[in-house]
Amino acid sequence: MRRKHRLKELTIKDNFMFGAVMMDENNCKGLLERVLEIPIDRVEVSREKSIVYHPEYKGVRLDVYAKDECQSHYNVEMQVKRKAALGERSRYYQSQMDMELLLSGEDYSELPDTYVIFICDFDPFEEEKYRYTFKMNCKESGQTNLEDGRTIVFLNTHGKNESEVPKELVTFLKYVKADLAGSEEAFDDSYVEQLQNFIRKIKGSREMEERFMIFEEMLKEEREEGREEGRSVLKETLLLCLQSFGDVSDEVLEQIQAQQDMEVLKNWMQTAFQSKTLEEFVQKM
Repeated sequence: MRRKHRLKELTIKDNFMFGAVMMDENNCKGLLERVLEIPIDRVEVSREKSIVYHPEYKGVRLDVYAKDECQSHYNVEMQVKRKAALGERSRYYQSQMDMELLLSGEDYSELPDTYVIFICDFDPFEEEKYRYTFKMNCKESGQTNLEDGRTIVFLNTHGKNESEVPKELVTFLKYVKADLAGSEEAFDDSYVEQLQNFIRKIKGSREMEERFMIFEEMLKEEREEGREEGRSVLKETLLLCLQSFGDVSDEVLEQIQAQQDMEVLKNWMQTAFQSKTLEEFVQKM
C-alpha cells in the first residue's frame, strides 16, 4: 500500500509543492527569467488553470499557467518520472493555449508568444544537456525560422554542460534534483534561497496542510478510478475470449464479475489464451 506523504516531506520537485511555490508571481517570474534568459517585468499566474482534473489524461494535472506584461503565455510542468510522448504532451499544451486565445476573440495575427516548459528530473533526450530548446526551423535551410511564436523547453536536472548555460539555471536545477536534506543546504544563490524560505512558510501553514490533504485525496480517487477501469477492461476482454469457445455459464460469469484482484484476473486471462476449450479454462481457474 502506498504510504501517504506529509507536507513537511515534500521538496520543490513534488507536484503539489511546485504548484504552491509558483503560484507566487515573484517566484514564477524568477523561474521564467532563468529558464528563458529574458527580462520580465511582471507575471500573472492563473490559479484556475493551474490545478485541474484533466479527462484526457484521466487524472489530476498540476502545472503553472501564466502570462507576462507582453501577453506571452507560459505553461510550466514538473516531471519527476519519465512519461511516454512528452513531445505530444507539449504539442497538446501549445494547442490548448492557442485555442483558448482564439476563442477569446484573438485574430491569428495577434496570437502572442507561447512557451511550454518541462522541468525533468531525468534526461529526456539522453544528451546530458541542462536545457533543450525547440522552435520551428526549416529543414532545408538552417537559417530560416517559421517565427510562429512557439517555444518548447525541456530542462534536465542531470545535465553536464555547465559551461553552455547560465550558472543561475544550473544552480536551480541542482536544487530541484536534491533530496529533502539536500534541499535545505546553502546553494549561494539568492533565488534558491527565496524558494527555500517560501517552502518553509508553506510547510508551517495549517491552511496549506489542509490543501495538501485534499490534493492527496484527489490523487487517491484517481488511482482508485484507474484500477476500477483496468479491472473492467480485463473482465470484458476475458469474457470476449471465453465467448469464442461458446456460451459462458452464469456461474463462471458471476465468478469473473465478482473478482477484484487484478493479479487473479491477469492470470485468468493468460489461462484463457492457453486453453483450447471453456471446460479446460474452468478446470485451471
